Amino acid sequence: MNIAIASDHGGFELKEKLKQYFQTKSIPLQDLGTNTPDSVDYPDFAKKMAHYILDGKADLGILICGTGIGASITANRFKGIRAALLYSTYSAQMAKKHNNANILVFGGRTMSFEDVINRIETFLNTSFEGGRHTNRINKIDED
Repeated sequence: MNIAIASDHGGFELKEKLKQYFQTKSIPLQDLGTNTPDSVDYPDFAKKMAHYILDGKADLGILICGTGIGASITANRFKGIRAALLYSTYSAQMAKKHNNANILVFGGRTMSFEDVINRIETFLNTSFEGGRHTNRINKIDED
């Protein structure tokens, strides 16, 4: 699986920790920025991630801003993007099982590294159920 990661300044520290974690697992990540803790605008990175996923350059995105809310809102404006703010292990499971999310969103200032790892692992180890959920997902992008 090809995974991309991006953050604003509010998620920079968490992004860097996640990069190290994935490196220990020998799972490569494409880092779309930001590359410093200096203030930047979350919509720029959420849009970059959405385009990256839609262009087929990654199968899954991990997006981080201060709370995860702004990044979620921005990414979900794009047809074909299903960005899920994973605020619990259960939401991580359902984001895959029922929604087949393609971007996982976290709050760098509101979530611990350990909780985020648990949610990512839960998501990755859960299968999409398909069936009636596919029909529902298809309705998301209807005009």
